[in-house]
Amino acid sequence: MITESDKLALEQKGISLEDFQKQLDNFKNGFPFLELFAPASVEKGIMVVSNEEEQKYLNSWDNYLASGKKILKFVPASGAASRMFKDLFEFLEGDNNLPASAFVKTFFDGLSKFAFYDDLNATCLKNEGKSINDLLANDGYKLVVKNLLTQEGLNYGSLPKGLLKFHKYADSSRTPVEEHLKEGYLYAKNSKGEIDIHFTVSPEHRGLFEELIKSQKAQIEKELDVTYHVSFSEQKASTDTVAVDANNEPFRENGKIIFRPGGHGALIENLNDLDADVVFVKNIDNTVPDKYKETETKYKKILAGVLVEKQQKIFEYLRLIDSGKYTHDELMEILYFLQNTLNIKNPDTKFLEDAELVLYLKRKLDRPCRVCGMVRNIGEPGGGPFLAMNFDETISPQILESSQIDMSDSAKKEMFNNGTHFNPVDIVCGLKDYRGGDFNLKNYVDANTGFISIKSKNGKELKALELPGLWNGAMSDWNTIFVEIPIETFNPVKTVNDLLRDCHL
Repeated sequence: MITESDKLALEQKGISLEDFQKQLDNFKNGFPFLELFAPASVEKGIMVVSNEEEQKYLNSWDNYLASGKKILKFVPASGAASRMFKDLFEFLEGDNNLPASAFVKTFFDGLSKFAFYDDLNATCLKNEGKSINDLLANDGYKLVVKNLLTQEGLNYGSLPKGLLKFHKYADSSRTPVEEHLKEGYLYAKNSKGEIDIHFTVSPEHRGLFEELIKSQKAQIEKELDVTYHVSFSEQKASTDTVAVDANNEPFRENGKIIFRPGGHGALIENLNDLDADVVFVKNIDNTVPDKYKETETKYKKILAGVLVEKQQKIFEYLRLIDSGKYTHDELMEILYFLQNTLNIKNPDTKFLEDAELVLYLKRKLDRPCRVCGMVRNIGEPGGGPFLAMNFDETISPQILESSQIDMSDSAKKEMFNNGTHFNPVDIVCGLKDYRGGDFNLKNYVDANTGFISIKSKNGKELKALELPGLWNGAMSDWNTIFVEIPIETFNPVKTVNDLLRDCHL
């Protein structure tokens, strides 16, 4: 039963009654699993750039940078760091006053190596009247953790990852935000010496991000002789999703329907609002100190070079189709490109007359394009590259999460387990069409790839709905090219102890 106050709440969020009903239907009906054709591999679906080709793609990107096009770095940065400190929270709240688990012992063994050590020491002196060393000498391990995580101390347990100090330098320490600024200089600087970077942030932390940029921007600009254009956005209220109870009825508190953020898939709206020809997408926590940026930069530029070369070919083919002056052999060349470069296959194309084939080719080519780096599977969590069946029975490259695959089907489970690569979220996107206009990215979302999870609020169980993931269902209907990149380009920080890995020291 939808009340007038419910309708008002929906209106304030910008959610239509139709979309609201669709969300409720999704809870009742669930989401279909995707039909897999095969895991993508270097033998089928993943491009391997040879040593001879590397320079060609590097040159292609350098030429594109000099062409006056608009380049943008897009960094999802709203994620809270609380999960980074899960083991430390458990220690703080537990009965043991001394480190017992391997994780907590490792943390304290490497404590002086963390970039936040000096800040933490100063906070301990201020709050406890003792240095870290003095506290530890008197078994004050929990006091050290308390000063790191809680609001009375550095508040690292509640801040987003982007604002934590990750890397130590000779005379300073840097947050991931600052590392992304430096990184943008290496592969996203345009012909005017400008670098555009966009961070998506949570509303409650936006001011802190803006303060950090304000404090560091001028100094970095002077050091590198560049101009930064830094912008921010937040997930839109219209992308929130309703929570439901066990009976799939709206979950309420004090009579009001509870809504939840729709997950990172909501960011397709933020991306759609930006004006750029090429956009680099990379998570906030996947960044390294300067001494390790050379490899990262090289492969970023190779991915971008692949994008602009293949996109140029797509544009040429679309203009040829528009001209009407094509031969049957040229249509066969375009079909070959579709099947072997974009890995889009449909066995029924062999039955199409040229007039029908042209419509099929134009429909498949005239879409946003992305090149996704894929690294060899070493057991890291994350989605993987697959060749999947679409609703029109076309097979195309897709990045899938385990929740999208029917693991009760032994053949599908085997495909997932035998995947050779995974998705590190290293993506370069082409957002303009061959006429120079903007694609409406919302038109290329597969709405059937959402995800339902079980959560709790104030001790009551609820069901939450996540929108199709940004690099999964939200980009489902894009042209997608997978390119193998080395594991050295993937250095995420999932736990605080990851900052003790060599790539972060």
